[in-house]
Amino acid sequence: MTVAAGTVSAAGPERQDAPPPGGMAVPTRKSPVHLYFTDRSSYFLRAEQRVVLHPEEPLGLAVSIVEALIKGPQKGSLKTIPANTRLNAIYITPDRTCYVDLSEAVRKNHPGGSKSELLTIYSLVNSLVLNVPEIARVQILIEGNQAPTLAGHVDLELPVSADMLLIR
Repeated sequence: MTVAAGTVSAAGPERQDAPPPGGMAVPTRKSPVHLYFTDRSSYFLRAEQRVVLHPEEPLGLAVSIVEALIKGPQKGSLKTIPANTRLNAIYITPDRTCYVDLSEAVRKNHPGGSKSELLTIYSLVNSLVLNVPEIARVQILIEGNQAPTLAGHVDLELPVSADMLLIR
């Protein structure tokens, strides 16, 4: 996994690669977070409270949140991110946009359907925006590229803000 910190210049986002996982900052902080997974009916998102261990900076918290979402829920909810999905990179720009680059598995292994696609997207977006104050919106990338959609239904060409209407 490559994790990148972000800055923005007049030419657009600039990425500065952080050290590889073996050289990453040692997790030093524990934070309570709410991770959003789908309910048993696969109709709404439900919060699962967890405590995650992460490096001090907001980027470290964002990485821990995405990795926890990929692993899936611990209590009664259902996984929203498809099997074998990996976090390739993540960075936060000064305008509070978080770019999350996921592996092709997020699209290839997705079950499809508009509701399932919405739940996958907002599981990720709500978990990041509602837990990391430095993040206001999320731009989902697949293999480093902007994806028009995840599974053919929801437009991902612009960054996505949280949606509280999907949470129960």
